[in-house]
Amino acid sequence: MNHQNVRLSPGLYFVATPIGTARDITLRALDVLASAEVIAAEDTRSLRRLMEIHGVPLGGRRVIAYHDHSGAGARAGLLAALAEGKSVAYASEAGMPLIADPGYDLSRAAAEAGHAVTIAPGASAGLAALTLAGLPTDAFFFAGFLPNASGARRKRLEEVSRIPGTLIFYESPKRVAASLADMAEVLGDRPAALCREITKKFEEVRRASLSELAAQLAETGVKGEIVVLVDRSRSKDVNPEHLEQDLRAALQDNSVKDAADIVSKLHDLPRRKVYQLALKLPKDAG
Repeated sequence: MNHQNVRLSPGLYFVATPIGTARDITLRALDVLASAEVIAAEDTRSLRRLMEIHGVPLGGRRVIAYHDHSGAGARAGLLAALAEGKSVAYASEAGMPLIADPGYDLSRAAAEAGHAVTIAPGASAGLAALTLAGLPTDAFFFAGFLPNASGARRKRLEEVSRIPGTLIFYESPKRVAASLADMAEVLGDRPAALCREITKKFEEVRRASLSELAAQLAETGVKGEIVVLVDRSRSKDVNPEHLEQDLRAALQDNSVKDAADIVSKLHDLPRRKVYQLALKLPKDAG
């Protein structure tokens, strides 16, 4: 038996769960799950199964569902339990609660009501992928899931393009190829990594440029949980006058699209940025 029944102080206990391999759970997390007076979970079935694997009995306790669709009613019930001085454990389906998972409103409401809020930390797909990617780790930015629509996705990519750190995105198998293509277009052809099924049987890490990864996945799709990581921008500051001069010269003998390709490679800039600039030039620019 790996867990211990301990006396927990009243408060909200966030519990990290494994992102794949069931043994990637901490002993303290098992203690909290064994000892909390109230248990809530994003996915009640997966948490029950995890507790069964590790021999943690429910002991007559009900696992309360709390997720994006459970609404304020479920949150009110958990806050009421906290108000009664009970210990409440909340676990996400996989990984750290609140990190691209539910729990923010519960955490904020509990803290605002004066209840103790703590965590039994553990696995996180984003940090695990950062360790595997082979990209700089001195500074990074977790961007979560990008929007589904390409236009909104590109807008969000524009917003994070200048962040001086490795970018971390969660992605779905169905749209990852399109997202990679948008990343290459907006961010430029930066070094990147695609980490899939981390800690599971078919764990895979692909390291290549964004355009290469986009081409690979356009040809053959992938399945499973995916994290995409992108290196920070290495572009140097470019004199706007020089950039415009090079664009005008390229437009003499090329279409706007081809001119943007040529100049973006010359200055190591995202093609989308150069293309937009080319469109703004006067019609007689060439």
